[in-house]
Amino acid sequence: MAVARKNKPAIHCDALVVHCMDYRLQKFLQPWITVRFGYDNFDIISLAGSVHDYEMVLKYVQLAVQIHGITRVCLINHEDCRAYGRDGTYRRHRRDLLDTREKLRVLFPHLNVETFYLHLDGTFEPIE
Repeated sequence: MAVARKNKPAIHCDALVVHCMDYRLQKFLQPWITVRFGYDNFDIISLAGSVHDYEMVLKYVQLAVQIHGITRVCLINHEDCRAYGRDGTYRRHRRDLLDTREKLRVLFPHLNVETFYLHLDGTFEPIE
């Protein structure tokens, strides 16, 4: 039986990755996530539109903090996201990523929240 150390849950991983469910992204996401976090050190959530539904993202962040003691959240939106439809401009994605990051930082000040915009050529652009 695993024993919790220093107030960490017995089952622990460092990060939660939130990205869109779009099949076109998988060939870029899986290797990138593995290099960044390792093979077994992250939770992963695929939602249509990624951060488009903040309330859904919040539920998963709360759960990952509670049951796995995460310390990092990685939010990834992408180019040509069909869940956003015509509203899916770069500017809108950037705004949604930054808004979500700020809301999460207020609620979970201990979390390191990273934001990225994934271009369809496989380039991960940090959003600051």
